[in-house]
Amino acid sequence: MIPITGHTRLTALLGSPVAHSISPLMHNEAFQLLDLDYTYLCFEVNEETLPAAVDGLKACGIRGFNLTMPNKNKIVELLDELSPAARLIGAVNTVVNDDGHLTGYNTDGVGYMQAVKDAGYDITGKTITIMGAGGAATAICAQAALDGVEKIHIFARETSRFWDRTQKLAENINSTLPCKAVLHENKDTAALAQAISESALLLNATSVGMAPNTEGTIIEDTSLYHPDLIVSDVIYNPRETRFLKEAREAGCRTFNGMYMLLYQGAEAFRLWTGKEMPVKEIKANFFAD
Repeated sequence: MIPITGHTRLTALLGSPVAHSISPLMHNEAFQLLDLDYTYLCFEVNEETLPAAVDGLKACGIRGFNLTMPNKNKIVELLDELSPAARLIGAVNTVVNDDGHLTGYNTDGVGYMQAVKDAGYDITGKTITIMGAGGAATAICAQAALDGVEKIHIFARETSRFWDRTQKLAENINSTLPCKAVLHENKDTAALAQAISESALLLNATSVGMAPNTEGTIIEDTSLYHPDLIVSDVIYNPRETRFLKEAREAGCRTFNGMYMLLYQGAEAFRLWTGKEMPVKEIKANFFAD
């Protein structure tokens, strides 16, 4: 293990909850494999405490940090600059600190689309349904459109503070890309049934079902599942949510958020260190079934 020294650079994860995260194991192992004098820690930070936490970490010279639920949208107003993708999405999951100048990036979409490929699926030219309108959902929606998905159904609560932003994202996709994006209200059960029936992939991009509240599921009506449907979750703790379990039992192919975590983390690692994460070794050490 590389010892912490007076030169060690700090990276971190800010979110709530974060105690379950394997990001510290993944990043610290990568730092050690490349003999880099960095360390990665988790801090329990919510939207109310985020401004104070960012001020403190910035003052202490943190190299960068990740954001997870519920902080991916709130962080935007605290940054000096956004990458083009982060500006389009309106959410940030990775921040780089260059001598007090904080730049926000979003690596979730790239991470998820690589995870789809790793799971052995090709959704190019197909229809998908995404449940949720938060930071992960919009990042995945944007990247899926860029990567050639033909149609995206997005389901969210009309009362959500993210509704208007997601509507604008859908309009932007429709006006600039050969992909059709449609935003629906969660309560529109007829639209949900139709969307799932025509979709190759159904994704839960919300925190419903995440530990410790594992009893929840984003889809209560299991009759909506069909054998040709791939069902995916951004959640990786538990590794099989109730949502995935019920889909699997209905004959669907399923995969969780583990590889999305790996690949979005690899891009954050590169932004902080300028080095490529040794993905093959990290996958073998922490993501093997």
